[in-house]
Amino acid sequence: MSVLGKLVELLSLERIEQNLFRGQSQDLGWGTVFGGQVLGQALSAATQTVPSDRPVHSLHAYFLRPGDVNRPIVYDVDRIRDGSSFTTRRVVAVQNGEAIFNLAASFQQIEEGFDHQDTMPLVPPPETLPTDGERMRAQADRLPSVLRERLFAGERPFEIRSVQGTDDPVLPSALPPERAVWFRTVERLPDDPAIHRALLAYASDYAFLGTALFPHQVTWLSPGMQVASLDHVLWFHAPSLRVDEWLLHVIDSPRAVGARGLVRGRVFSADGRLVASTAQEGLMRQRVRPGA
Repeated sequence: MSVLGKLVELLSLERIEQNLFRGQSQDLGWGTVFGGQVLGQALSAATQTVPSDRPVHSLHAYFLRPGDVNRPIVYDVDRIRDGSSFTTRRVVAVQNGEAIFNLAASFQQIEEGFDHQDTMPLVPPPETLPTDGERMRAQADRLPSVLRERLFAGERPFEIRSVQGTDDPVLPSALPPERAVWFRTVERLPDDPAIHRALLAYASDYAFLGTALFPHQVTWLSPGMQVASLDHVLWFHAPSLRVDEWLLHVIDSPRAVGARGLVRGRVFSADGRLVASTAQEGLMRQRVRPGA
């Protein structure tokens, strides 16, 4: 099975009780669970308790503890409310008897209403850009060998093409806190909209918080950097979207303070539809300063 097929299988979860689900993890080389994975699995758990004609329109989540990739995660869904047009769910992800993550999600029956949106910025098309993996490999000599092994080990479920990249993965030049990233899955997916929304939640954590580091001449790979997601917000604007077709995540960071950085984003389809909006605050702690 391909790495994407395994990810789709992981997001489907094992139902162990009416409101309890169990998920496994993919090890991306760091020994802890990728934040996008637990986000996607928690959304999948909530979705499986909601009628299919009520797609998710928003989720708000907090990352509480690092997840262990070697142990299963149990997702406990609380059916808070089933209203005439909105449904609300709360999900707590548990490992070793402790909550590692919680999520609140709201689902809405599809209805007509006012419609306007931001304009998609003009950026180079994805086919003209190198993949992020190709960019990183071109700079591999700047990385410690242990990092090279982890970063380049195995396949990835998504193809990522950043419109702009850093000139050095460890000690880059200062850049404005903004970026645009094209992404799509490496293979075609089934037509099930719930799969695409869960995978968008997964991918929305890619290349996100690092944008807030751009002005400070560091990356998450720089010596002494501790970078971790604290919370994550995602609004779905389109009841149907496809993550196996190119999507553009346009990201900026309006503020960093108190060892935390705030990032926000807009996700556009290739034809310019605004399909989702994102926001995240994360820890950006520099324990050792370069040259210290």
